[in-house]
Amino acid sequence: MMTLCAAGLPLAAQTPRQVKSLKVTVLTTMLADGRGIGEWGFAAMVDVDGQRILFDTGARPDTLVINARELGVDLNGIPDVVLSHNHGDHTTGLVTVREQLGKARIHTGKGIFYSRPRPSGGENNFVLANKTKLSGLQFIEHDKPAQIVPGVWVTGPVPRTYPERNFGIGPGGRVVTPEGTVDDTIPEDNSLVFDTPQGLVVLSGCGHAGIANTLEYARTVVRKAPVHAVIGGWHLFQLNDERLEWTAGKLREFGVQYMLGAHCTGVEAVYRIRQLNRMARERCVVGAVGSSFDLQSGISPGMIAR
Repeated sequence: MMTLCAAGLPLAAQTPRQVKSLKVTVLTTMLADGRGIGEWGFAAMVDVDGQRILFDTGARPDTLVINARELGVDLNGIPDVVLSHNHGDHTTGLVTVREQLGKARIHTGKGIFYSRPRPSGGENNFVLANKTKLSGLQFIEHDKPAQIVPGVWVTGPVPRTYPERNFGIGPGGRVVTPEGTVDDTIPEDNSLVFDTPQGLVVLSGCGHAGIANTLEYARTVVRKAPVHAVIGGWHLFQLNDERLEWTAGKLREFGVQYMLGAHCTGVEAVYRIRQLNRMARERCVVGAVGSSFDLQSGISPGMIAR
């Protein structure tokens, strides 16, 4: 069976400390760039102060493994994995790489184990539907923010302060919670926050809680600092011009200097935010397989998204 464990670092390790070195490399997303395979999914490798964190695991069983091999990224023995939410386009690769991960701690937001019943029967939550294949993994379910390594935080569930609806409720979009069955707003949506001297860096899988909500919460629970960079999927592709203008305004308000928008952020959304916020081309980029953000050197976009 899957093991649930207590969350967060021991108190002795929770002294505030800023991250000195940070690199986030996109391992799976829709746009392939000379190496790897594109897919509707997301995964990224984090290298932070000499430690590795795998963030999400992609949509298809083998994409993460294939892309990591072609990019020269080692998946063996990673101590911490963060899952942003239950959807299969972020969790399917976990089954394939579980043996390579060994005794990794799998960090999730509270709600990832809630049932999402299909109207036609069966389970629509990938993690629950595959619990036998994931048996023995050590899951840590966070109901509040927690520092998992010095200077690195998981948000846990994000309060929905602003009226963002960066999630799609299609047929059967329902979730069974302790309070009853309700529309599935993906309550467990969980992001990573890095506290750096330049400001906060935030990595998201889909940002179903909303990008403004997530950044506001990060600044509330970690540090009231400018947001230096936003990376990953932010589910902005469905927004109309009015909502994109509002979103761009919030990013300006938070001081965002870099945006590497992959997966469900959307190509047009990235370009519109770049235009609205008058960001230099090299600072607001569509994420591709192999593209990266480095705290010291900024975004390395690859060839096709340059």
